[in-house]
Amino acid sequence: MKKIIGRILVVLPPVLLQIAWYILLFAVLDKGLNGNLGDIVTIVFTVLAFVFVIYLVSKREESSYKLLWVITILALPILGSALYLTLGNRKTGNRLKRKLAKSSRMLTAESFMGEDKLGKAKRDEILDDIKKTDLRIGQTLGHLSDATGFPIVPNGTSKYYPFGEDMFKDMLEDLKLAQKYIYIEYFIVESGKFWDSIVDILELKAGEGVDVRVMYDDLGSIGTYSVKDTRKLKERGIKCIAFNPFFLIKSQLNNRDHRKIMVIDGRVAYSGGVNLADEYINEIEKFGKWKDIGFRLTGPAVRPYTYMFAEFWDAFSMDKIPSETLLPSPYKEEENFNGYVLPFYDSPIRKEPASNTLFTEILSMATDYVWFYTPYLMLGDALYDAFIRAASRGVDVRIIMPGIPDKKMVYRIGRSYYEELLAAGVKIYEYTPGFVHAKAFLMDDKVCGIGTVNLDYRSLFLHFECSSIFYKADILEELKKDYLTTQAASRERTLEDAKRGFFGKILDGMLRVIAPLL
Repeated sequence: MKKIIGRILVVLPPVLLQIAWYILLFAVLDKGLNGNLGDIVTIVFTVLAFVFVIYLVSKREESSYKLLWVITILALPILGSALYLTLGNRKTGNRLKRKLAKSSRMLTAESFMGEDKLGKAKRDEILDDIKKTDLRIGQTLGHLSDATGFPIVPNGTSKYYPFGEDMFKDMLEDLKLAQKYIYIEYFIVESGKFWDSIVDILELKAGEGVDVRVMYDDLGSIGTYSVKDTRKLKERGIKCIAFNPFFLIKSQLNNRDHRKIMVIDGRVAYSGGVNLADEYINEIEKFGKWKDIGFRLTGPAVRPYTYMFAEFWDAFSMDKIPSETLLPSPYKEEENFNGYVLPFYDSPIRKEPASNTLFTEILSMATDYVWFYTPYLMLGDALYDAFIRAASRGVDVRIIMPGIPDKKMVYRIGRSYYEELLAAGVKIYEYTPGFVHAKAFLMDDKVCGIGTVNLDYRSLFLHFECSSIFYKADILEELKKDYLTTQAASRERTLEDAKRGFFGKILDGMLRVIAPLL
């Protein structure tokens, strides 16, 4: 909170002076136009609002998001147009896009994602192998690889963690073994047992000459981590930067870094839904038992996570990642086939929303079942219809949601989807012991995905996210076992208890209009 107040106090005086200047200017101009300036401004902004609406309707974008801005701009032409230009327009991320594009170009093909054993030739060979038995899945994974630029690779080892505290123990042990580098990137970082235990090891490793770098999202951690904390890390030999720093006026509020990545020496990578704060390992209780999941990877899949970190780090730091760090690490092929994995990240500055497309595809190709974990449920039209169509044709579609919410308004919006989903045959469960923060899907015992993507507009369209899609890997069995265990501890929602009255539906309709902003 001190961090937020401090930034407000810094920018408030110049903002007030700017407002005062505009009021004075408006008064002078109005006098020169015989009191007609207000009418002229209203006409100009009404015309601009109409142009904005035509422009929005013609865009290839999620209809619910377009509807929000159409209503806002028509109801409040001046304010709505200003908000769209600063918050809603995808072009507001152009500065960020240029930074990342420059960083990506500097990570040369020779040092990373080029024509090597993990490049296009190997990728095509793997996809051909998948298509021999699952043509439709192979097509979807091939499109996902093309859209994101990340290859599908042989899965080395993949360990599943049903709770954050399980992953925490292994993280500490792997960090102690680091010899070359440690790269850490998270949406939320907060001092406590989890983070402080990691920092103690990072300091020791930095003293041994290990290259230790930490990156956190500035807005995601605005109430939990500050410039002062960053300075303390640097004093302990740990390099630390904030992703897309938030300065109120000169900042991009959307397009936050919601990814969770830890890479050690190019041999081990961790990801999933777990942030670096104590509630994620149930060291403290905020909303009952905190249910989160994660995974640990070894083998070729670690390399893409190294690249993800390097691309973002180099975009915001003058201290670039050494090129030799990005060279392939030695990898011995596993004797027993353990499937394939496609690690990738979602980007709001790409034209196609990768995970939204993937989830829609998964629901359309499933023949037996599709099960989802998600803390939030705010679906765009295409994905909403995909859930209903899959369940309607007899696919076993399930969603596990929190039993105790962390955000009551968002929780109400999520529940507003229940009635139609349940009527179509989707089964919905709420985890009674507490809050579900897990993000995953599982389909037909063939494919699963685990990562940072919630089933809401921000994750699917506005944030940077990361996930790994596993095909015929042993982690599928572990995820399925955990899902059924969690379901047994959950309450199944029925159509009867999901029904709402007239005024409830009106309120939910109004809330769903603003859902893309939440």
